[in-house]
Amino acid sequence: MLFKKLLSSIGIGAATVDTKLAKAQYVQGETVEGVVDIRGGSVEQHIDEIYLALVTTYIREIDDKKFEEKAVLARYKVSGPLTIAPNETKTIPFQFALPYDVPVTLGSSRVWLQTGLDIKMALDPQDRDYLTIEPHPLVAAFLEAARQLGFRLRHVQCEQAPRYWQRRLPFVQEFEFKPASGPFKGRLDELEAIFFVSEHGVEAILEIDRKARGFAGLLAEALDMDETFVRFAYGPNDAPSLPQLLADALQRYS
Repeated sequence: MLFKKLLSSIGIGAATVDTKLAKAQYVQGETVEGVVDIRGGSVEQHIDEIYLALVTTYIREIDDKKFEEKAVLARYKVSGPLTIAPNETKTIPFQFALPYDVPVTLGSSRVWLQTGLDIKMALDPQDRDYLTIEPHPLVAAFLEAARQLGFRLRHVQCEQAPRYWQRRLPFVQEFEFKPASGPFKGRLDELEAIFFVSEHGVEAILEIDRKARGFAGLLAEALDMDETFVRFAYGPNDAPSLPQLLADALQRYS
């Protein structure tokens, strides 16, 4: 028995964990439901806590070098202390609301749930389940409005945020658009947007990169003075007229 306990402490013959989600695709802010299945190993084990961690990665730049960092978006306690007997199975249901600032899984962005059993003096069993995160309806409305204005979504990435843009998290998710057709082709080089979503609406920060025109424009472009940051806030009632509202905002600064 002592030998079995020693083996379980390094993960051999220890309890295992498997999280099963009601579905794999969610919208920002939606409720996630599922169960955690625990199966006992070859010896009885005391579990201090079962937790779920919502995790993603982002790009951090240090001295002009880019590194990928992990970020825990939220941590949820599924269960307090319990004991699992050899070969015993336990199923524990859970539910939680996704934060509104969970990244959309477009481009290189990935989001997963990491389930862990906190067991003292032992290797904690873990399980990883990837989620597909769709944009909040108001973010989806912006993406559609941009498409109608001729913009093509070119790149999506989570990057470390400047201090004045940081909210709850150390990064923001940037959406980069290129004007492929429509009224802004030839007038803008690109449009970048980050979204701060709440239950009441969206605050978008737009970076409008104007296309260089003449010597003055080329000089401004060389000095990075051709970019304008615009705060663009809208709510559910604005969704039907969002293409026009966005076009008006871009017209003023392009």
